Amino acid sequence: MEIPENWTEMFGKNAYDLVPAGMLEFLPPMYKTEDVLTIDKIVWVKYFDPSSNWTWYLVEYDREEKAAFGYVQGFEGEWGYFSLSELATVKNRLGLGIERDLHFRPRRFGDLNLE
Repeated sequence: MEIPENWTEMFGKNAYDLVPAGMLEFLPPMYKTEDVLTIDKIVWVKYFDPSSNWTWYLVEYDREEKAAFGYVQGFEGEWGYFSLSELATVKNRLGLGIERDLHFRPRRFGDLNLE
């Protein structure tokens, strides 16, 4: 699937809307990319805690469970599953929630230079 040029403008300015409705059509379902090389997996969305260095990179999404598979950068970096329902309820020490990076544009995992 081709990434639209206006990706960052398409999904509004609400950083707390973790998965805007129109974005769902682009997000691959769980296990869809398991045969894709790690460096070639597309990271569709970046979430972050504005009071820490924790960051979540979404690669696949389960609409029913509101769960994602992707890369999590916290105390260390690792691939795994995370719940967007849970992320939506988190309030950090400053009272802020987890945010979607409104300026992030989907790209290959290898282009993030994280590992």
